[in-house]
Amino acid sequence: QVQLLESGGGLVQTGTSLRLSCAASGGISSVLTMAWFRQAPGQDREFVSAIRWDGGTSTYADSVKGRFTISRDNAKNTMYLQMTSLKPEDTAVYYCAASRLSPAMWKNDYAYWGQGTQVTVSS
Repeated sequence: QVQLLESGGGLVQTGTSLRLSCAASGGISSVLTMAWFRQAPGQDREFVSAIRWDGGTSTYADSVKGRFTISRDNAKNTMYLQMTSLKPEDTAVYYCAASRLSPAMWKNDYAYWGQGTQVTVSS
């Protein structure tokens, strides 16, 4: 089992930055890909970004490309999401997820999920 714990969410203003963290523990050696998803009220959970746990190859949703940066620190078993130029439409609960698959860009590819952290961007 892999346990994931997100942190770093909060209430920020449009145009500012925020960094989310996801600490992983447990069977991390079986994980190939980690990702961030987000879910706004009344909407489906959507893919934000993913990163290969071993090689660092990353992918992004078009809506965040150029504004968000995903990274990982293998020594700390921690993944990050640096979010810049935040917009009100970025408001959502952000979830960390881990997969034994690669590539993995769909919700169903991910077996392990964190509890989520709220990000609210005020206009």
